[in-house]
Amino acid sequence: MYLAILEQFLFWGGLLVFLVSLAMYAGRTKDYKSLVEFWKPTMEMTPREFNVNRIGLIMMVVAVAIRIINFVIN
Repeated sequence: MYLAILEQFLFWGGLLVFLVSLAMYAGRTKDYKSLVEFWKPTMEMTPREFNVNRIGLIMMVVAVAIRIINFVIN
């Protein structure tokens, strides 16, 4: 039960942190085209924006791993 709660918290919290990092980038550069064309390597983030971005992604990956572990256990 606690894993399910932790999974939801990590996924939605990670998504929020990820979106905040994109908002930080967009607010600084006003380059909204790079946000839409995310497959092109045109974003040049500051170290802070990059770290916030990676923390959000890691939180979401851990949430998916917890979901798989929870599925295998039960």
